[in-house]
Amino acid sequence: MVRINFSHGTREEHIAYADLTRNLARATGCTIGVLADLQGPKIRIGKFDHGKIWLKVGDEFILDAECELGNEERVGLDYKELPNDVEEGATLLLDDGRIVLNVTKVVGSEIFCQVKQGGVLSNNKGINRKGGGLSAPALTNKDMQDIKTAAALKADYLAVSFPRSGEDIRQARTLMQEAGGNSLIMAKIERSEAILALDDILDASDAIMVARGDLAVEVGDAAVPALQKRMIRSARTKNKLVVTATQMMESMIINPIPTRAEVSDVANAVLDGTDAVMLSAESAAGQYPVESVEAMARVCLEAEKEYTVNQMLRRSPETQPVSIEEAIARATMYTAGGLKIRAIAALTQSGVTALLMSRRSSKVPIFALSPQEDTLGKMTLFRGVYPIEFGQDVFEPEIILNMAEDELFKRGAVRDGDLIVMTIGEPVGIAGGTNTMKIVRVGNHKKPDEPENVEVGSVPASV
Repeated sequence: MVRINFSHGTREEHIAYADLTRNLARATGCTIGVLADLQGPKIRIGKFDHGKIWLKVGDEFILDAECELGNEERVGLDYKELPNDVEEGATLLLDDGRIVLNVTKVVGSEIFCQVKQGGVLSNNKGINRKGGGLSAPALTNKDMQDIKTAAALKADYLAVSFPRSGEDIRQARTLMQEAGGNSLIMAKIERSEAILALDDILDASDAIMVARGDLAVEVGDAAVPALQKRMIRSARTKNKLVVTATQMMESMIINPIPTRAEVSDVANAVLDGTDAVMLSAESAAGQYPVESVEAMARVCLEAEKEYTVNQMLRRSPETQPVSIEEAIARATMYTAGGLKIRAIAALTQSGVTALLMSRRSSKVPIFALSPQEDTLGKMTLFRGVYPIEFGQDVFEPEIILNMAEDELFKRGAVRDGDLIVMTIGEPVGIAGGTNTMKIVRVGNHKKPDEPENVEVGSVPASV
């Protein structure tokens, strides 16, 4: 999946990037999703007359909502409501926590502070309040316009920055639908309030992002690893998707190889059950963007070898399926874990069955075959799922199942004698109608040129 950051660039550039992504994907015969990431509220200081200043521990410093151009004594605010959100004793963290200010008093538009942790402070650095409590709405006027752009470029996912509750997500979904889009909505968990409202946000969202940068500033860096594990676990339990992000391979902005700590960080996210890991500055502005992607992919593939079936079945067994699709998905994954199944072929219109399967993966690759272009893009984020464009204008179950078997054989994913599990909805072509699971032994094909000792569940490089 490609993330387009709406904090930078124009509407025309965003649409061009989405078109470029899909054209390149089409040329290489694969599907790549598009994530539109909203900027969210700009909770930042203003600018200095000389670009930056140096703050020493114990200095007095003023954040002034009415200041035009800052100096060694004070600086302006892009977020004009900050004086209403803080009081004496509050702690403000600037530049991702590098600068720490204690509020001594608030008078009108001025916030008087004492420097607790100093350093260089330059233009437009971000502001967080320790413990949360800033009232800035998740969706700004710019975000509302950008949602229209995301709808126009047919983004597969829309990421909402700094949500405080499920209501922020529901508002974004309404605006997306009003703009004619059908993007899935992703909540970026980066406020301390979002942790308290996690269940509500998960219920309102299709996916969450563990956005560790701002979150670490608000809750403290030591709290983030446990929160990351909790969020991944909670998302999987509720059949939601989860992305782990921020500084995953930060050193590769300027270095061609990651640190061992970064490798462990990525691997542990995979082992915890995340659906995706995300690069930011490493690929957007770094010196080694291709190497960063290659390194992250290499770590993910190696970590997945140790991701056991028991780790994957995190949802409690006593939880009852809530739909026919979930019952079929559970039966499929149970079967895949018990028999020597080479592949799963999920014929799907909406992608729901493939999503439910991906919550209970058994190391067997799931090939999600769909004629719906928008469904294919959304399924790129599903862990262990390989979207394949397939099945246009075919509505006879036996014919389409035979075609699906042939498709997997042609791609080198299966060979004669292999067992595969296939799921389909009857009648064919109705979204949300998966009601049939079938176990098939592949046969009557000419064997492709491939090694005889391919491990069960492995995915050929051609796929």
